[in-house]
Amino acid sequence: MKKTMWVLGLGMLPVFALAGGMHEGGHGHEETLAYGEPGDAGRVTRTVVVAATDSMRYQPDAITVKRGETVRFVVKNTGKLSHEFVLGDAESLKEHAETMRKYPDMEHADPNMTKVAPGETGTLVWKFTQGGKVQFACLVPGHYEAGMKGSIQVSR
Repeated sequence: MKKTMWVLGLGMLPVFALAGGMHEGGHGHEETLAYGEPGDAGRVTRTVVVAATDSMRYQPDAITVKRGETVRFVVKNTGKLSHEFVLGDAESLKEHAETMRKYPDMEHADPNMTKVAPGETGTLVWKFTQGGKVQFACLVPGHYEAGMKGSIQVSR
């Protein structure tokens, strides 16, 4: 009986980790990230429409914004597969894609992403606080590896 309870307790650890909004690769989004912070929808200065396609591409795959700009991304899934639009730097996106490959059924909802079901539209509001390059990618297992990624140039 004790062994059964111990095994059940261990089995619940991933549930508690996900319930807290964290998973391997850690996402403590309470602070401003190097590539920006969640934006205030009331301060949006521009809307960018991005198509997520089953050819594992975004249209457009290159976007330019100004430092300090708050952008609403409207992500339209034009295909029959689920897609994501996740902002990050190249290293964090690659690490997150590897984690998603290991745990393909993992659900996550972070402020730097939107998940879009087939035929649906998702939105993400982001404030770009630093100049430089920000990446975006689909981290559904296999999509990143197939080239579903793009970049945002943030002017200084």
